[in-house]
Amino acid sequence: MTGSLDGKVAFISGTGGGIGRAGAIRFAAAGASVVGCDADVSSAAQTQALVTAAGGTMVTVAPVDLGDYGDCRRWIEEGLAAYGRIDILWNNASSGVFATIESMTPSDWERSIRNELTLVFLATKAAWSQLATDGGLIMNTASVAAHGGSVAGIAHSATKWGVRGMTHVMAAEGAPLGIRAVSISPGVIETPGSSAQLAQPGVTEALMARSLVPRLGQPDDVAAFAAFLASDDASFATGADFRVDGGLINR
Repeated sequence: MTGSLDGKVAFISGTGGGIGRAGAIRFAAAGASVVGCDADVSSAAQTQALVTAAGGTMVTVAPVDLGDYGDCRRWIEEGLAAYGRIDILWNNASSGVFATIESMTPSDWERSIRNELTLVFLATKAAWSQLATDGGLIMNTASVAAHGGSVAGIAHSATKWGVRGMTHVMAAEGAPLGIRAVSISPGVIETPGSSAQLAQPGVTEALMARSLVPRLGQPDDVAAFAAFLASDDASFATGADFRVDGGLINR
């Protein structure tokens, strides 16, 4: 298939559900060996079972707290013990706090910074020396929140703008080592994490009114594009952010 990942080893964080689960399934179907991780042991195991049942290859490390550097190193080291290399590091996992400036507490702010921004740096740092040997791709999940702002998104916008900024630096420092770095900015995607927000009266209708594509995004919309970016077909792409948002930001 175009964009084949045959023979590649892909480390994907947050594989317990949503975009991470879709990514693990999509990458394995394209021929990659997947090293997943998640904070939730049960959901991570379910994803691995889905991949295996479909004929794919995957190992999972869980529970992993990506805000802890020791846990990040454990994830990378166990994946290397299984497959011996890193071709793709997809920093997908994140968990933010949504609150207005007035209502957000300092601890909420710090939790968002840790679990949406710091974890991207820590996982990349844990993998950097091996990436320097193997080359390959760092792919970071940002957000349309990194292209604008909305009510109750003060921390989320700050972290995702930060993810975009770090991606540029990773591309610059990685280029001499044969490392590409890109970010993906999803729009509103139907995942377990967005279900509560989308269930609020009028929210889905308001989003649809702004979207150029008349539907909500699905996890596989992002996973399919990520698989292309991870393939050799995208070897000239680095230092860039790619929106997968149905045209939401255009309006």
